[in-house]
Amino acid sequence: MRPERHFLKQPKSFWATVRLVSQILGYTDRATKQVRVPSVSEMASALQSVGLNPAHVLNAPEIGNDLGVLLQEYFTYRADILNNNVRQLLMNLVEARAMFERLYAELSPTCPIPFNKQKGPMKAPALFTGIINMLVEAHSRGHECDYDPRQLTTFTANGVPLRTLARRVDGAFPSAVNPVAIWEIKEYYYTTTFGSRVADGVYETLLDGMELEELHEHEAVSVLHYLMVDAYKTWWEDGRSYLCRMIDILHMGYVDEVLFGREVLDRLPEVVAQWVASLKARN
Repeated sequence: MRPERHFLKQPKSFWATVRLVSQILGYTDRATKQVRVPSVSEMASALQSVGLNPAHVLNAPEIGNDLGVLLQEYFTYRADILNNNVRQLLMNLVEARAMFERLYAELSPTCPIPFNKQKGPMKAPALFTGIINMLVEAHSRGHECDYDPRQLTTFTANGVPLRTLARRVDGAFPSAVNPVAIWEIKEYYYTTTFGSRVADGVYETLLDGMELEELHEHEAVSVLHYLMVDAYKTWWEDGRSYLCRMIDILHMGYVDEVLFGREVLDRLPEVVAQWVASLKARN
């Protein structure tokens, strides 16, 4: 999923309001289990509840100013894309296993297929990671890829390090040194509760994005940054508010795309072709 260009390049104060209003009013409607769209008057009441001036979003009672209208447009977009698109893209364990087994039979991959971190009968291939690795290998035209970087991502110029990111990522193309693209994978098919470890996955991606933003602003170095997530129960039933945060991060410019579940099947080949073209242009 790529960002809706209309909401890109908004000032950080816009996103501060999005977060604050979402926190106060809640991201979802518990009765309908849908992502909610607050009205302008609800936004104003939320701001008033923490001692802020509702004129921030209002021209008159229940009439939004330019910011209020834009905020409602964004909340409407976010709810629509999650309720009517992302929900249908997320796979459960059975669906992910079927896709994995079909691709494995079709592609006969030589790329790494890691196992999950479960024990006993639940120990199995990391299905979503395996799907991603197979698709990257199949469409990378023989280029190298680091499917499991065991080092921090580093950017250099003239043999001197410019930046080294704070944490390891899940994949880098073609390597963790001066990559064209890096990505994070969050798959939680066996998780029974939405815990802090799952939530931290979203904030890790945000941290990476902020470091990449600083790299681009001060060194004019760009790298494509992706978040790929799956597991219907974890993200839709238990973690809809974090799906909202992912859409926010995407439009804040901290990731170039978020790929949800079965979306990788059609979109990832196109994405990898872009990586290959970027690498060719760089060399």
